[in-house]
Amino acid sequence: MFSQRTNWKLSTNRFTQTLEELRAVGVELIDLTVSNPTQCGLEYNSHAILSAFQNPQALTYDPQPKGILSARQEVVRYYRQDHHTEVDAESIFLTTSTSEAYSFVFRLLCNPQDEILVPKPSYPLFDFLAELQDVSLVPYSLEYAQGWMVDFHSVERAITPRTRAILLVHPNNPTGSYLRVEEIDRLNSFCNEREIALIVDEVFLDYAFTELGQKSFAGIRDALTFTLSGLSKIAALPQMKVAWAVCTGPDLLVREAVTRMEVIADTYLSLNAPTQWALPTLLEQRHSLRKQLLARVKANRSELLRQLAGKTDCELLESEGGWYAVLRVPADRSDEDRAIELMKKQHVIVHPGHFFDFPRDGYLVVSLIAPLTELATGAQRLLATL
Repeated sequence: MFSQRTNWKLSTNRFTQTLEELRAVGVELIDLTVSNPTQCGLEYNSHAILSAFQNPQALTYDPQPKGILSARQEVVRYYRQDHHTEVDAESIFLTTSTSEAYSFVFRLLCNPQDEILVPKPSYPLFDFLAELQDVSLVPYSLEYAQGWMVDFHSVERAITPRTRAILLVHPNNPTGSYLRVEEIDRLNSFCNEREIALIVDEVFLDYAFTELGQKSFAGIRDALTFTLSGLSKIAALPQMKVAWAVCTGPDLLVREAVTRMEVIADTYLSLNAPTQWALPTLLEQRHSLRKQLLARVKANRSELLRQLAGKTDCELLESEGGWYAVLRVPADRSDEDRAIELMKKQHVIVHPGHFFDFPRDGYLVVSLIAPLTELATGAQRLLATL
């Protein structure tokens, strides 16, 4: 009766089952997997945010496939002010989420069972999005050597005649690694030679650990590129549901892509008017909230480094940005077994590495946006088990 694309294994895994059992009996857990910024004790300007939805223009129904022009111009200003990059408002598509933006781009580029290359490790959202769009994902590797980098041999091995795009996460989640200039140049040349596109997820772009920041792919005009981002991370407002895709590249390809994608967007009519009219105020919140989050992330990372000083059985891997930290631990058991033991004995929740498709055991992932006191206590308990 149901489609094959939704034939997922829906039974609860051991990790989730343990978590549910402990919560059911009232065990107080320290959650070092938290990713929801609205539950992390940040200071929001609630008056400004809520007042932004009082715009009377929101009562008029005026569906625009790309989103209303004034809202898209706010995205233009964001790239200009924060990343010194000029983008064309006519090449921007507003969506309810980056997940929807992915769906639009997958539909634009792929026939059923065409292939998109995705990095490993990375976060697990892509598998579900691809299956729902009848797209096949083919992994390529990120390798670690005092920093993460693209394994171009694995990229070349993964390419087939059905490859339509290479997906990049900049910076990667959870590794926090930005693509280097030489990697960006090589990927653009690689895609141009093979007539395939780049899909670049930049939701964590603004959370670099250094003041220099990192370059957005929205400013690159080499290969056909779709750059995705939104309020969820930029302004720590996941509940407001505004994201976008920016199409850049060679003029002829961009014009064709924008024309086709406009039909896709027009078919869905998805992004609501009140949020679009509120976008200037909502996007403005990024300045305060990004400052708070960066301070939190840096303090938590420093605390991890402090506790790890002199330890030989646990290592904090190098990272350049983002909201997560990757710990390398002894691979004497599965990461899932270790994470379950931490929950049961130490009452600390961490991500096992396989959740992010690490290729082997010996990795745990922790959130850096958890309150500092919780991070410190949770890390102390974690290290006690090693």
